[in-house]
Amino acid sequence: MTSSARRSPATTLHTSRDLYLRLLGYVRPYWRIFVLSIVLMAASAATEPAFPALMKPLLDGGFSGNATYPPWLLPLLIVGIFLLRGTLGFCADYAMSWVSNKIVLDLRNDMFKRLVQLPTDFFDNQSSGTVMSRIAYDVMGVTSAATNVVTTLIKDSLAVIGLLAWMFWLNWQLSLLALLLIPVVALIVRTFSSRLRATSRAVQRAMGEIMHVLEESIEAHKVVKIFGGQSYEIRRFAAASSQQRGQAMRQTIAAAALGPIVQVFAAIVLAIIITIAMRQSVAGGTTVGDFVSFITAMLMLLAPLKRLTDINAPLQRGLAAAESVFDLIDEVPEDDRGTVELGRAQGHVEFRNIHLRYPDAARDALIDVDLAIPAGQTVALVGASGSGKTSLANLLPRFYRPTSGAILIDGHPLETLTLASLRANIALVSQDVVLFNDTVAANIAYGLGEVPRERLLEAARAAHALEFIEAMPQGFETLIGENGVKLSGGQRQRLAIARAILKNAPILILDEATSALDTESERHVQAALDTLMKNRTTLVVAHRLSTIEHADRIVVLEAGHIIEEGRHAELLVQEGTYANFYRMQRSSEAQRTS
Repeated sequence: MTSSARRSPATTLHTSRDLYLRLLGYVRPYWRIFVLSIVLMAASAATEPAFPALMKPLLDGGFSGNATYPPWLLPLLIVGIFLLRGTLGFCADYAMSWVSNKIVLDLRNDMFKRLVQLPTDFFDNQSSGTVMSRIAYDVMGVTSAATNVVTTLIKDSLAVIGLLAWMFWLNWQLSLLALLLIPVVALIVRTFSSRLRATSRAVQRAMGEIMHVLEESIEAHKVVKIFGGQSYEIRRFAAASSQQRGQAMRQTIAAAALGPIVQVFAAIVLAIIITIAMRQSVAGGTTVGDFVSFITAMLMLLAPLKRLTDINAPLQRGLAAAESVFDLIDEVPEDDRGTVELGRAQGHVEFRNIHLRYPDAARDALIDVDLAIPAGQTVALVGASGSGKTSLANLLPRFYRPTSGAILIDGHPLETLTLASLRANIALVSQDVVLFNDTVAANIAYGLGEVPRERLLEAARAAHALEFIEAMPQGFETLIGENGVKLSGGQRQRLAIARAILKNAPILILDEATSALDTESERHVQAALDTLMKNRTTLVVAHRLSTIEHADRIVVLEAGHIIEEGRHAELLVQEGTYANFYRMQRSSEAQRTS
């Protein structure tokens, strides 16, 4: 398949700088609020040195009785400083959170927008649980890199600068010793960065596996129960959860070790500074107020310094999440290079010398298939499982592209048509009916927007669905549950047929639409299909041969080749593969009814 040449994003390499710049691009639309939050953070950080600065006059003047200010002034200033800092911090956090949640919203929308544009082979090769995890879970990790890290970086960096400036003003010799921490911290952070990024990726992959197991267990809950698979599923989930826990603990070790290591070095430097300060005090070079103010500033320096060192863990988690998010956003969408707007097609379809091989397949799914279907004709595809029936039908709406050959509609090659105009001319009813957890009306009118009630009634009546719809509690406004779980198989099929009738497309694909129904449901569904197929070019993937006896033409496939072609009666006379299939089914049906 030509689509197999798509890039695999998993192999894409991202530098931290490129990822971060791209993340900041999502901040750009909200730059005013972002700048406001930074200004508020800066103002909050500017108040940090004020508290240790008050310690000097408090100790040198207030406690010695030599104060030149009222005794209530300094306590009032302390309360004022913390009140101002709290107000500024609250406003800054709120503004940054607003920006952060906007970024999550935009990223999720971009991811989902790309998701619905991706080709079918993407979904063939991806666990839906993994994709769901990326959109629901990974995108949340991005905010820590896009905004939370910026908050810490700006606020705490300014606090550190302010505190260091006050310390240098008090005693530049001791402050130089304190600066020894910076290269040590930088070295430690760099050492831990690669491990944190690697463990963050592993945690995301493990979370995707948990979502995958959850999704399968929920969707297949009836099979799990009837075949006694609870213990097996419990073991699967426990194994996936255990793997996620192990990776999370490795991440925790790398993140948690960073802070204590930095603090040990800080304690060593602090001990040296205290020793030197005590000697300076004895020599009369430092007052009690100077010393306490310096030590207070240095102790206050440790908290923002620790947060700055701890910033690496959420940064690496956020960048690993950003890799996952942008890999999905950067997936190559369906090839839609066609420029011809088809309009309403007459419905003449032609397959010319079609070959199809799926990626990594051992053999071709279709080989040298030539088939012309005049407008309004019904052609049934018959064959054993794996013969290529569904593969041929899937080529018409360009779910897949042939390896070689051409498909034409009204003389236009499919590659020249826009996807929207091509698919606007095709309706699909398959064995695996897809319905949404919405109302009956919304499911019938899916993709068409607001539809007059009269048209809904007409479509439901033509699909033999009106009777059971009107018997529902809220009629057309009844919620049908996830994938129509509240409906029978026949009712679900008739809703799908009503949807196809309402679309009124000139080309129709029926993919084994009656194969899983009981006799009574099949009777209703077949009657609805007969109505749907009138005056439409119809490609029927047939399982029950009794449903295609009146087809204009029957095409028999075997191992990707067309081996027989003709009307029902003609093929029976030939005594070939189709005749054998037909006799076997009639015999099987007779045994079931006897």
